[in-house]
Amino acid sequence: MSTPRALTSADLPALVQWFEQQWGADCVVGHGRTYTPAMLSGFVVETDGAWQGVITYEIVDGACEIVTLDSRSEGRGIGAALIEVVAALARAEGCSRLWLITTNDNLNALRFYQKRGFRLVAVHPGAVDEARRLKPSIPLIGNDGIPLHDELELERAP
Repeated sequence: MSTPRALTSADLPALVQWFEQQWGADCVVGHGRTYTPAMLSGFVVETDGAWQGVITYEIVDGACEIVTLDSRSEGRGIGAALIEVVAALARAEGCSRLWLITTNDNLNALRFYQKRGFRLVAVHPGAVDEARRLKPSIPLIGNDGIPLHDELELERAP
């Protein structure tokens, strides 16, 4: 696996395509906000020019939010490497918190993040139901046939 590198403006077309493929849209909704991940800062991991993983983040008020994290190959350390490069950047920027939102159906993500030091700090009941008002394409049923209703907030020190 190659070392994560910062996304640049030259990556914008590939980044837009990545989000269309991974998320089925050019935007994501979390905690009542609509994000256009292609407009955020981030990092990519490539192998022979092919993108293997992408992370986007936003730093606000001394906290670094991981907005998106995707890997095309699980179990190869891509997601972990991307988290750690953002954590290092957040530390360098003086952030006291590294945090993210996932959904109540995303059991794989819960397992993954907790193994990397994240702790569940809040449950936002009905937040996904509200997010559907901003993004109607969010499905009613998520992974493993689990009804999709709530956002789960996780955090760790950078």
